[in-house]
Amino acid sequence: MLLELRKLMTSPGETLPFETSVDLSDMPFGGCKPVTEPVLAKGQVRNTAGVLEMTGTVETVLHGVCDRCATAFTRPVQYPLRAVLTPEPESDDFEDPWVFELQNDCADLDDIVTTTFVLNMDKLLCSEDCKGLCSRCGANLNLGPCGCKPEPDPRFAALQQLLDKK
Repeated sequence: MLLELRKLMTSPGETLPFETSVDLSDMPFGGCKPVTEPVLAKGQVRNTAGVLEMTGTVETVLHGVCDRCATAFTRPVQYPLRAVLTPEPESDDFEDPWVFELQNDCADLDDIVTTTFVLNMDKLLCSEDCKGLCSRCGANLNLGPCGCKPEPDPRFAALQQLLDKK
């Protein structure tokens, strides 16, 4: 979807709201396709002293398998959208992923939303505080402690031998 910005470009201080949805259901990430619902984006473009700044949010629901605990999950996510829109092509020396070139005074919202979504995706996690699996027994630590005896610090091995002799 293209967002027409011609009027906004000549009106410093003005804003233009936008709202769109993008289908990213075919996008692979981490060996699966976690986006089955549309990715919704909304916000505004502001002309600040001739610079077009886009701000807003990108949100959807992820359906995947957690990278830490291997549990299937469904979790809503929301990422901030911040971009600069420019009519001139960016130099090849320094390419900023948050600067987007306008095409005939229009912003390509599909490209901006997709880039924002992909750059904010880090790992597929069931929750931000997922504890993962025990490295020895494989128990899901989100369900509680596993009962494995903690390994002693190898720096104290000599002291442990003294305690074991008693």
